[in-house]
Amino acid sequence: MGIPGEVEEIILEDEVERLARVNFAGVKKKVTLTYLPEAEPGDYVIVHAGCAISVIDEEEAEETLRYLEEIADQR
Repeated sequence: MGIPGEVEEIILEDEVERLARVNFAGVKKKVTLTYLPEAEPGDYVIVHAGCAISVIDEEEAEETLRYLEEIADQR
């Protein structure tokens, strides 16, 4: 399962690795952007196992987060 988050800043970029700080509804984590060289601060990404795997638009990110909140509320 992938979780959407907003790229806040690029914190490392070299020939081998690209890391960013990503905000997941207030929880900030380091995420690799190695597979998404086009991702920039302000972009929304889907993250699975610490790796950003796709760039999505803000509307899709918010919709996904709403669904996840609904699931959590049902428990």
